[in-house]
Amino acid sequence: MKNLFLLISICFISTLVISQENVQWRGENRDGIYNETELLKEWPENGPELLWHFDELGVGHASAAVTDNMVYTAGTIDGIGFVIALNHNGQQLWKTEYGEEWIVDWDGVRTTPMINEEKLYKISAYGVITCMNKNNGEILWKIDIIKQFGGKNIQWGITENLLIHNEKLFCTVGGSEHNVITLNKNTGELIWSNKGNTETSAYCSPIIINHNNRYIFITQSASSILGFDAEKGDLLWKHSQPNKYSVHANTPIYHDGQIYIVSGYGKGGVMLKLSDDGNSVTELWRNTDIGHKSGGFVLVDGRLYGAADGGNKWHCIDWNTGNTIYSVNMFKSGNIIYADGLLYCYSESGEVALVEPMEKTFKILGRFRVPFGEKWHWAHLVINNKKLYVRHGNSLMVYSIGK
Repeated sequence: MKNLFLLISICFISTLVISQENVQWRGENRDGIYNETELLKEWPENGPELLWHFDELGVGHASAAVTDNMVYTAGTIDGIGFVIALNHNGQQLWKTEYGEEWIVDWDGVRTTPMINEEKLYKISAYGVITCMNKNNGEILWKIDIIKQFGGKNIQWGITENLLIHNEKLFCTVGGSEHNVITLNKNTGELIWSNKGNTETSAYCSPIIINHNNRYIFITQSASSILGFDAEKGDLLWKHSQPNKYSVHANTPIYHDGQIYIVSGYGKGGVMLKLSDDGNSVTELWRNTDIGHKSGGFVLVDGRLYGAADGGNKWHCIDWNTGNTIYSVNMFKSGNIIYADGLLYCYSESGEVALVEPMEKTFKILGRFRVPFGEKWHWAHLVINNKKLYVRHGNSLMVYSIGK
């Protein structure tokens, strides 16, 4: 009887953990690394098999957020933004409008829905956060962070992919009084606020790290990299990082006590070392080769991989020294993720490629041109359950990449 009770308890706990999913921007740790195995090691001449495509998303750059039961993304039609849920055969399950979206320039929805436990979270380019029921799209609460907290929108609209840690939802408002805030993820009520460096937000999708058992929230504002105590909201440190247009759209990564972040428009990447207590940072090196405005980068076995800011060069940089190990002209720059030993690159010219990072060069193991959609190839790739999700404007395409 005792053993039976123990077994039931273990099953209950396991079910509870599995049900508390957290599906977010650029994978489980927001670092572009997808923990998938048994994927194809090369692609057929015309690319992997296209399983299905959905072509009624309107304009936008949101990626897919994929759970066991649904595929979520967002779009814009006639200036109105919406979240849409599809099943794993590409059939629409529900669609919920959340309000005005960006149509001024580089039009369309910017950010990817975030799934946390039973809720879905979405922020518009105008700073309205909407919390929905992930199962049916019912709106649970909304908050306009620009109006409520005195923020100021930026030239191309808010592009921050939301972040949740425990019960807190983090957001960079960019106001002089309320610069970075956390809200209760269930109610939208303010938990803490900090003035930061009193700069506008800068398109950055932030991270939270665990540094020596201290949780630190890291983001960028117009000219600064900022670190906050995630629990208390104290500003721990700031580091100067200005560039031409105050655009810092890449997500930082953290490894072994160090933070790496890339800004576009020629600024490139900087490596910062955190003090043991997390209260300060020291700059270790800079390298401008990986410099794409919003394509991200990945860290694999002590090497950083990513694209230049324009042109056709893709780079490999040593994490410890900042030295460029090699650079290769492959195809137009774009975004990058990693899974099962290989890189997946999506160029701004509409090519998707499977690439092996070798000792002194890149080896292309397959490529195809995106067949559907329109306008800009900016949405980041996603891998889930041996499938590759590619968003191009009004179309979402799903490819089989398993062996």
